[in-house]
Amino acid sequence: MALKVELKPGERIIIGESLITNDSQRTRLYIEGDAPILREKDILTPALADTPAKRIYLAVQIMYLAKDVREFQSNYFQLVTDILEAAPSTLPYVTQISNHILNNALYKALKEARSLIDYEKKLIGHVLSGSESVSADRSGDR
Repeated sequence: MALKVELKPGERIIIGESLITNDSQRTRLYIEGDAPILREKDILTPALADTPAKRIYLAVQIMYLAKDVREFQSNYFQLVTDILEAAPSTLPYVTQISNHILNNALYKALKEARSLIDYEKKLIGHVLSGSESVSADRSGDR
């Protein structure tokens, strides 16, 4: 079964190693195969990876798009070590991301890394507001 993707005018998408930019009209694509696919809204550039969780997302994104995941795993695990030292409550997220990576479910790992970014925003918000703590309970996330 083909994946149906609708692109807005000017929207970009990565399919495999190719960046595709839509022209000035809405376009519908039917994509068959197992090449990695990322819509523009899910693409994070190195310049925008300005927090620990975003750097983890970027590392997972690179692994998802790469042909050889092992080449990038050491960078990922260093980033994980750093975030766990700074915010131990991120462990449930990091565990899920790592499990998906180990099971070669890199798109699922990417989605979980997005949840980590959301959690990090919550943590930062609590720190800035002077709140005592934020729960790492994931039951309300899904």
